[in-house]
Amino acid sequence: MSRIVITGASGNYGRGLTDRLIASGRAADLILITRSPGKLADRAAQGCTVRYGDFDKPETLAEAVQGGERMLLISGTRVGARVAQHRAAIDAAAAAGVRHIAYTSFIGIDDPANPAEVRHDHIETERLIRASGMAWTMLRDAHYADAMILMAGPGVLQSGLWASNAGEGREAMVWRDDCIACAAAVLLGEGHEGQIYNVTGPELQTFRDVAVLMAEITGRPVEYVSTTDEEQYAMFDAMGIPRRPVDDQSVAGIPWNSDDMVTFGQAIREGFLEVCTDDVARLTGRKARSVRAMIEENVEMLRAV
Repeated sequence: MSRIVITGASGNYGRGLTDRLIASGRAADLILITRSPGKLADRAAQGCTVRYGDFDKPETLAEAVQGGERMLLISGTRVGARVAQHRAAIDAAAAAGVRHIAYTSFIGIDDPANPAEVRHDHIETERLIRASGMAWTMLRDAHYADAMILMAGPGVLQSGLWASNAGEGREAMVWRDDCIACAAAVLLGEGHEGQIYNVTGPELQTFRDVAVLMAEITGRPVEYVSTTDEEQYAMFDAMGIPRRPVDDQSVAGIPWNSDDMVTFGQAIREGFLEVCTDDVARLTGRKARSVRAMIEENVEMLRAV
């Protein structure tokens, strides 16, 4: 069987994917790359190969990917500054003879008018992958429902206020676990070379729609307030969230930077993320789960704030 390389394997996405692949009997075929091998001692005990590799130290990646035939490049967390990191991983994989690379990209990036800062990172990484000579699959994930419901949700319920510059723009937020299931299907299956999958939730919704759902299901009041881009920046500045990316930094449970979040909201507002497909069902054999289902599944945690 093909050996599978996973970058960023100690992160949430990497851990979830590794769980699925181990459950499929592939532990011995997994090469898990991380900046912190100690965090994956449990994976080594399960039979996986754990190797040190750092996107910011290209010399560490050449050895880390050796022996891999397929690779999932999980995009880094430094929004706006990831291209050099991804280039190092792509170059190392191509030089080591990796035959097929899949990448966790993002929806709506083909339109150059899309203002979201994440667009540049992803479209340039996709270009580098296509030019690498390896077979490729682009997993263009939608906005994670987990980010809005599980991470931002408790703060929203505590304040009773959901303020966003996304206006009345619609998107089909997706469960991260559904994205992970799609990645597992690509890595374990055949016939995905040269394919772009738009991995989305089952329905288009505004943030106002989601706020109404949160209030209905939790029984707690939630008011949605549409802000300007300038007001959104001011709110994040007051929270101490940096405008530019800082590795491994989280403020009030939010790990992003405001340039990323404000341009992201603008992209939603202007319709660039209004994408809804059945690609989750095509890849996994089951429908994508809804935002409502995520709120219902986590209602006690949300009410506890």
